Amino acid sequence: MLEKKRQVRDLILIALGIAIYTFGFVHFNMANHLAEGGISGITLIIHALLGINPAYSSLLINIPLFVLGARVLGKKSLALTIYGTVLMSVFIWFWQLVPLNLGLEDDMMLVAVVAGLFSGAGSGLVFRYGATTGGTDIIGRVVEEKFGFKLGQTLLFIDVIVLVASLSYIDLKHMLYTLVVSFVFSQVLTIVQNGGYTIRGMLIVTEKSEEAAQAILKEINRGVTYFKGQGAYSGRDRKVLYVVLNPGEVRDVKAILAEIDPDAFISVIDVDEVVSSDFKIRRKNYDKV
Repeated sequence: MLEKKRQVRDLILIALGIAIYTFGFVHFNMANHLAEGGISGITLIIHALLGINPAYSSLLINIPLFVLGARVLGKKSLALTIYGTVLMSVFIWFWQLVPLNLGLEDDMMLVAVVAGLFSGAGSGLVFRYGATTGGTDIIGRVVEEKFGFKLGQTLLFIDVIVLVASLSYIDLKHMLYTLVVSFVFSQVLTIVQNGGYTIRGMLIVTEKSEEAAQAILKEINRGVTYFKGQGAYSGRDRKVLYVVLNPGEVRDVKAILAEIDPDAFISVIDVDEVVSSDFKIRRKNYDKV
């Protein structure tokens, strides 16, 4: 029962993500002649040159890709991809029926930023809950399996070709604004896909590992893990501390180490995701979210 509820929730959130993405696609990209990569970009080219509605061309282009990717994608992944692609066409059609005058046409930089916000937020929700909107993701996976090229490389190559081809209907100025959209998209996508927060990891090498660990446990209320380390030059064994924090706590830990051991070696790293029933993003002083 719980599993079915979770699946229904995921499908609803995927639909919400596609609705957000397609709203930006129709009312910012299409309305202001901004290009895009992938299949969405191809549908914009077809719309500009042949007048075919992207709601139809998107679905028509993806149908043969479903056949191509049937062996590469698992049943669940393929089902979610078909679900996402069909909804994409439905929402593109729907948003074109909703007349909106946002009054942003005179500020293309603002249009580009907002377009990136909508596309990043929508795509982030879709990807976070295990779906895609088909298109070049399928091509990338097939190429990866058949020829060994990395997925990211294939997708980047396709996007570059599509964006260059988009110069057939937009000028260089609008292409540069499209690059702004792509940058904002990538930043927002990462934030939404990762749950709206950023996590930091810290590796700490200090002569006073026990004292530092106790201070972090008591003052920051974060768990600390010991790794066994050995200096390559000195050959000495020592404990390496590893702790996961929210960004605001990094400064607090640095202050603790500056007081306990000013000579401590500290490495701060970005952590994409933490899967743990014990870890909560806000934990200092209170064990609540």
